[in-house]
Amino acid sequence: MALALGGCTTSSTDAAAPGTGETGRPTVLTTFTVIADMARVVGGDRIEVASITKVGAEIHGYEPTPSDLRAAASASLILDNGLGLERWFESFVDRLDVPHAVLSDGVEPIAIKAGDYEGLPNPHAWMSPIAGQSYVDNVAAALAELLPEHAQEFERNAIAYKAELQAIADDLASTVESIPADHRMLVTCEGAFSYLARDLGLDEAYLWPVNSDTQGTPQQIKQAIETVRERQVPAVFCETTVNPASQQQVARESGAAFAGLLYVDSLSEADGPVPTYLDLLRYDVALIAEGLGGGAR
Repeated sequence: MALALGGCTTSSTDAAAPGTGETGRPTVLTTFTVIADMARVVGGDRIEVASITKVGAEIHGYEPTPSDLRAAASASLILDNGLGLERWFESFVDRLDVPHAVLSDGVEPIAIKAGDYEGLPNPHAWMSPIAGQSYVDNVAAALAELLPEHAQEFERNAIAYKAELQAIADDLASTVESIPADHRMLVTCEGAFSYLARDLGLDEAYLWPVNSDTQGTPQQIKQAIETVRERQVPAVFCETTVNPASQQQVARESGAAFAGLLYVDSLSEADGPVPTYLDLLRYDVALIAEGLGGGAR
């Protein structure tokens, strides 16, 4: 089976390494589906894109397989997020003789404020449509290095893409205005929304800062319940790639609604609600606004 974005819901490729395909286009390998979509939009039909982790995968604790190493070794370009997100990938990508670009380069990171990761950069910068524009610039620059004869095409694609991201960013102000002032707090399972909460002007709370072995502990749940009660937060959220049971307990014991699952580390299947990065941002913002407006979806 060839590596293909969204080909299954498991987190492993279990696939043969993707070289240059039958089309003769170079293969760009990414670490997760969100940045694979960015690469597709900017690269258009000049490249083939493959993602190591698949739709629905939890990327923080992913364990790479031998086929992942073969895929990386035979790729024409590797794109990853950086900011410590793919520590499982760092162990072998630096040893490969393959061009490599880190898409968060140039983004001012937000520091994690609690837990074992306190002080380290929050890696989820793509959740900001403003920071996402830096990702797009980095994709375009990396592709221009790979295929300089198509550099102007990549630049045009990036400009159009960034305009769509800016339109989403511009819409955030009106979205926040629809949320009652005393409800403007985003409570999630993982602290993956710091950049989006900053853009939205929301306070933030979460059960755990980064997906790890210590998530959903009694102390984390107790603290979240106290925060929700104190701030009278009307709704709480979780993410599609983790078990929502702990947050559902927070909702039950605090009196808040469990408003649903947000997308962060993975897109949906093509026929799902967030088949693209732009869809992911729009979906999450709409769900947050609806939940904090006083009712669950």
